[in-house]
Amino acid sequence: MATAIYLEHYLDSIENLPCELQRNFTLMRDLDNRTEEKKGEIDKLAEEYIATVKNLASEQRVEHLQKIQNAYSKCKEFSDDKVQLAMQTYEMVDKHIRRLDADLARFENELKEKLEGSGPESTEARGVKKTEARGLREKRGSRGRGRKGSDEESPKKKKIKSPDLSDALLPMQPSDVLDMPVDPNEPTYCLCHQVSYGEMIGCDNPDCPIEWFHFACVDLATKPKGKWFCPRCTQDRKKK
Repeated sequence: MATAIYLEHYLDSIENLPCELQRNFTLMRDLDNRTEEKKGEIDKLAEEYIATVKNLASEQRVEHLQKIQNAYSKCKEFSDDKVQLAMQTYEMVDKHIRRLDADLARFENELKEKLEGSGPESTEARGVKKTEARGLREKRGSRGRGRKGSDEESPKKKKIKSPDLSDALLPMQPSDVLDMPVDPNEPTYCLCHQVSYGEMIGCDNPDCPIEWFHFACVDLATKPKGKWFCPRCTQDRKKK
């Protein structure tokens, strides 16, 4: 019964997951197509520039090269958006995996506590004893009013009822998921040396040792326009 409750709650939580994954994959595919179109446009612009560069004035050359540069920037923007979508998709699935781990751990603990609280006596044995006691009380009650009264005055044996697992279920808190141990094989990023989660931004320095950073760790609320360098790379650039 408890297993069914946990399973039902978990299935409810992932009910919309397939649709969300399909949406993200569709967006990623669309970004791929737009990137390929831009790459084709860049090839055409490059071929046109090479064929006519000798006949172009200085201003025309700069203008043509600017078009190529803008197309490359657009491709990079599409690629960054795709990376963000991929990371969000990973985090989305990882969140449900962590919840499943948390539910499994909690379910095991509740089973252990219930078994320890039940004592050495088996459930079947307790059921037989209850049936025998009920039959004995019925026989005593048929012997007379006075005897029945004495039986009613005697203290009744208290029945120990183990808690129902449905009552013992605790509401799922976000901290339960975040506090789960992280896979040691999962790569870490950012200044905080944590795994990927939420929105992240990549440093435009190709030699950056960290590469990816959480928005909150670098005081960002939205993705900045143009190139962005992490605090460490910014300091190194200033020193140079």
